[in-house]
This record gives sequence, C-alpha cells and structure tokens, in this order.
Amino acid sequence: MKAVAGPDRLLETAQQIPYLESMGAAEKYEEMSVECYLASELTSPIKHEYVNGAIYNMAGGTNAHHRIASNILGSLHGPLRGKPCKPFNSDTKIRVRSAFSTRFYYPDVTVVCKPNPLTDTFQDDPIIIVEVVSPGTRRIDEGEKKDAYLSVPSLAVYLLVEQAAANVRVHRRTDIGFVQEEYNGLECRVPLPEIQAELALMDIYEDVPVAARMKILPFASIGQNEE
Repeated sequence: MKAVAGPDRLLETAQQIPYLESMGAAEKYEEMSVECYLASELTSPIKHEYVNGAIYNMAGGTNAHHRIASNILGSLHGPLRGKPCKPFNSDTKIRVRSAFSTRFYYPDVTVVCKPNPLTDTFQDDPIIIVEVVSPGTRRIDEGEKKDAYLSVPSLAVYLLVEQAAANVRVHRRTDIGFVQEEYNGLECRVPLPEIQAELALMDIYEDVPVAARMKILPFASIGQNEE
C-alpha cells in the first residue's frame, strides 16, 4: 500500500487502470480493499481519501479554510434544525460508486437528507457538497472531485467557495443537467431551495478578511449548461 500526498495525483478515467504520479515519475502501488481502508481510517491519525485501491494523505488546511467551512456549517445548522436534512463536517466521508470505481472523499461540508445507518462511517446520498478551494486543492476540487460528485444521483448542488475573495461557484442540477452559477460579492446570497435554506456570503466570510469580490471569474456566467 502506498499513501500519496496532496494534489500531485493523476487519477484514472472510468475505463482506465488507475495510476499515480509523484515528482514526475509514475509509481506502482499495492491496492487496498475498501474494507481495509474503512477499518484503517478508524484508527489512523491522518485522514485519507480513497480512489480505486489507492489512498491519498489529506493535507491540513489554513485557519481561514477551517473558519469558512465552520461558518458554512453554522449557517446551515439553524435552518435545518428539526428537519430531515442534516449538515455534516469534514470528518464525514462520501462514498462515490460507479461500475468502474469506488471512491471516498472528505468534503468540507455535506448536507444529507437520506442518511446511512449511524454505524456507518460514510454517507452515500449527499444532496449538497461544499469544498473550500485552496491553491493546493483547486485542480482536484474543480476537476476530479467535481466530476465524481456530479455523478452521485442524489446530489443537487456542488459549491466551490473561494478563500481570498467573496466568491462562490455553484453547480446545480436542473431538468437539463447541471448548470453553473456564480455569486460574486459579499452582498450576494446563494439560494438553496433544495433544502429550504440559503447562504449569505457575508456569513460565509464572517471574521475572514477577503476581497469584497473576485476580479477575474474563471467560470461561466449564471445559468450556463455544463453539458
């Protein structure tokens, strides 16, 4: 078994054999079973994400990263109190399965309306997933993880939250597929009718110094179809 750190990972497409790349040179690894991975995570002092038998050390985030994630979790807790949908923090794994792969990720914030049994250590049916984007995770959050999360049948919304500027990019499921939305500026509010809630950017960035808005927008405008 080989644990590989951080964003220097290249992952398989659906029909390819998985491989890893570190420092520019491919490395062989011993595959770990799902059962062994789940058992090892219970006692491991370091969290790992799992992709088809390969595991990856999760790098620690900055205080700003954790504050933003905590603010989002707190903003969702009140509106969801007493309702079927519940928010979970970054200690909750999400399992993503397809005909060709099994993956486990630790999103920064997750909302689940149909939870797994309390004895499980992961969730299968998230309705909302949030990742706080950092320079070290951007490529994975906007690429591999986005593709994996959007393949989950229950997922309705995937949010990418910036750290340096008040900006949230949203991938929302519609009748014509997922569409992209962008909320740029502290005055904005992200509607979440799927769970009868919303996220105010002023609340997301509370006590975190950020630019009032992002000057250069890397994603398309609100409502563009991704397909």
